[in-house]
Amino acid sequence: MHQYDLIIIGGGPCGLAMAIEASRNGLDYLILEKGNLTESIRKYPRRMRFFSTAENIEIGGIPFAISEVKANRNEALQYYRKVAGYYDLQFKLFVTVDKVEKQPDGGFITYAADGTTFRSSKVVLATGYFDVPRKLDIPGERLPHVSHYYDEPFKYSFTDVVLVGGSNSAVEAALELYRHDARVTIVHKGADFRTKVKYWLVPDIKNRVKEGKINTRFDSVVQAIEPGRMQIANTHSGEMEWIKADFVFLLVGYLPDEHLLARCGVELDPVSKVPTYDTDTFETNVPGLYLCGTVLAGVHTEKVFIENGRDHAAAIADHLAGKKVRKVKELIDRI
Repeated sequence: MHQYDLIIIGGGPCGLAMAIEASRNGLDYLILEKGNLTESIRKYPRRMRFFSTAENIEIGGIPFAISEVKANRNEALQYYRKVAGYYDLQFKLFVTVDKVEKQPDGGFITYAADGTTFRSSKVVLATGYFDVPRKLDIPGERLPHVSHYYDEPFKYSFTDVVLVGGSNSAVEAALELYRHDARVTIVHKGADFRTKVKYWLVPDIKNRVKEGKINTRFDSVVQAIEPGRMQIANTHSGEMEWIKADFVFLLVGYLPDEHLLARCGVELDPVSKVPTYDTDTFETNVPGLYLCGTVLAGVHTEKVFIENGRDHAAAIADHLAGKKVRKVKELIDRI
């Protein structure tokens, strides 16, 4: 079996940044990605625009040149694909990793779901968080008209659509669906939209709500989903209500894959799900196994993004090469 210096699990922006740093340090590496490159971005809403400016999501020192300040989904997909080609990054696509095992000799074997194995001296997990949606664990959550991912508006014109959540995903989807003739209701457990909603969306969504063009049910939680309708309860009065719902989007966030982390031997805080890692080198409690990007955020995925997660790669590469580790600036708030 070929012995790599480094296996990188995850081919998103942070995984690509890690591969670039590995290449610069002369490491024999391989990216394993369960989908195609930047698969999570491919699954974003088709007309989504990034919060971060283009230069803040660049990797490898390659300029992200676009006409607007903030990139959209398609521009990001093109950019990261071109960067991967420019650096001739080495990867195997559509390989789902099942677990990583530390070996007696100090190296690792990475096991894929199809039975393939990969041997390496070190491993970096850069698997992000978009593959694991937060579940409400309510009756009807798995019905065919219910989804944890919003795609595009045209399928839903002239139907009743309920969006559960009060952050960027729900707000952006609500505005787009309303402008494509869907009858939109937002259900959110809070008293108002979350404060981290993109600032340019706030006046738009609030004005549409004020005009009655987008309905809201604040201070409400979902009790059950049935074909064509949803039951909600007011968190203060306990009053129940059925609302029309031809389609339901549960946009309440996503989480790193804690089960994969556990199968790799990484210890997690039982409440925050934040893994154990060195904040300078990003090495976990398993010597030689590192975390890069949002995978290290636990339930606090809003604290790590491409713009600071990409810098984890340089720190990890420094540690692997025995160099002085560059300090990573952690960005806590985006607004």
